Amino acid sequence: MNLQLHNKKAFISGATKGIGLATAISLLRENATVIINGRTAESVDGALHLLHQEFPKNKVSGIVGDFANKKDVASILDQINDVDILINNVGIYKPNSFFETKDEEWYEQFEINVMSGVRLSRHLLPLMLQKNWGRILFISSECATLVPPDLMAYSMTKTAMLSIARSVAELTKGTNVTVNSIVPGSTLSEGGQSFLNEVAQKENKTKEEVEDNFFKTVRTSSLLQRFASVEEVATTITYLSSPLASATNGAAIKVDGGSTGGIF
Repeated sequence: MNLQLHNKKAFISGATKGIGLATAISLLRENATVIINGRTAESVDGALHLLHQEFPKNKVSGIVGDFANKKDVASILDQINDVDILINNVGIYKPNSFFETKDEEWYEQFEINVMSGVRLSRHLLPLMLQKNWGRILFISSECATLVPPDLMAYSMTKTAMLSIARSVAELTKGTNVTVNSIVPGSTLSEGGQSFLNEVAQKENKTKEEVEDNFFKTVRTSSLLQRFASVEEVATTITYLSSPLASATNGAAIKVDGGSTGGIF
């Protein structure tokens, strides 16, 4: 299917690995122009090297910037004035108990996970409205509603993203600009891989056994009963970034394998 993205430019925050990098690859396959972002020059250069190898003729570039640093944020905003698609993907998480999570950790996760999307959207939405075309996507998580006790601060940020995305979508009424959220479930990103490796080593099990046990005892609500691949999430993001998704606005689209339940 031709997603009609050949003349569209996308910016993806936090795109040097995981869902962000997979989304960059998926968009480049559709001939979009892509700008990736990462915290360090090393991470951005490494991702660009990989992308240039696979897509030597495509337009792909990178911007170094840490969304925890307001000077970096200002620099990023200065460099992305002409963007058709904004994918608010950057995020951090720090597993910890409620009683041991310090105020600074709550603020840090909110600053990066939530305010990055607020600032980017506030900067780019007026330009999209002026052109009468644009896509903004917030990458949330199943944790927005499942809320694991050791990820309370992270889950709070992912719930906030759903509210913000819906509110920003209200500003696009009657235009060809859309704002949506993506709600991935347990995904086999680098973090997922590390989790499987660590538990497998600790319990002297195979990764396959750890994954099977995780869905039998922890994420029992999942209908998929396995980790989704980053590519499976990225394809949904790519479709919703396209002109073909013009009738989807203000929605939270689940790619969670059924883990969050409900009929909506």
